Amino acid sequence: MQNRRRKFLQQCINTSLALSLLLKNAFSANPNLHKKRKIPKYEEKIPIIGLGTYRTFDVGLQSQSMKMLETVVKKFINSGGRVIDTSPMYGNSETVIGSLTEKLQAENSLFHATKVWTNGKDQGINQIAASFKLMRVKTVDLLQIHNLVDWQTHITTLQTLKEEKKIRYMGITHYHRGAYNELERILKLKLFDFVQFNLSPIETEAEARLLPIAQETGHAVIVNRPFVGGQIFRKTAGIPLPSWAKDFDCNSWAQFCLKYILSHGGVTCVIPGTGKLNHLIDNIGASHGRLPDKSTRKKMKEFIATL
Repeated sequence: MQNRRRKFLQQCINTSLALSLLLKNAFSANPNLHKKRKIPKYEEKIPIIGLGTYRTFDVGLQSQSMKMLETVVKKFINSGGRVIDTSPMYGNSETVIGSLTEKLQAENSLFHATKVWTNGKDQGINQIAASFKLMRVKTVDLLQIHNLVDWQTHITTLQTLKEEKKIRYMGITHYHRGAYNELERILKLKLFDFVQFNLSPIETEAEARLLPIAQETGHAVIVNRPFVGGQIFRKTAGIPLPSWAKDFDCNSWAQFCLKYILSHGGVTCVIPGTGKLNHLIDNIGASHGRLPDKSTRKKMKEFIATL
């Protein structure tokens, strides 16, 4: 009787190990298993970790950095990444994205997000047309009005482009709490599909002010500046992760920040920028495993504040 029981228990253990290995291999092989969140008001889901391009993609097409970016974007796509965010103000970034989109045949694999950043209707139309050309796409998935610049003029252009199916979604952005009053007012008008703003364990004001309004008004939320321009890494240099970080499957300070942001259900996607493969892999790791709960998020914020 005892022998049969031991044999049965061993079979259960073997089956459990085999299933774990199968799931692990399936997860690695199938990038679609990466976590996604729904765009409010629409059925489409997008991966919760995107790729920002500010500074990191402002390189020459023949440079060594360009070769690294090709590796980064290829890995990003193969890992299930889709959202790549840029702007005409990011130097050569749109041109770099266009070159990589064409070389990697990624027009349908990537979710191309760019912005209009100028004054005046005609200037806006011309800048948008240039973005299409530079990125080598027929359709832009998300066109955003950058930093609220002349937004009341550009929204008419965006609405026309959406009706013509040249863009799929409309958005508006800012990166500083000084714009929150205006962003709050604009969100309540329910004119856009997406809003993009800054949020991190250091810059937390959007949690109370913008996220609730975005959820109430059905806006998808893209979070920029998750590392506060690298400030988080300067604060944590040489400091180990707290032992309780393992409770939400956190393996690095980058994941600490990204999981903090993603633990807010109202966040659709966060776009850390990088041109380094190891950083990309680390960032993508934040989409796996558990996320902190509300009380843990408070603990995280307080811990960072002591550094």
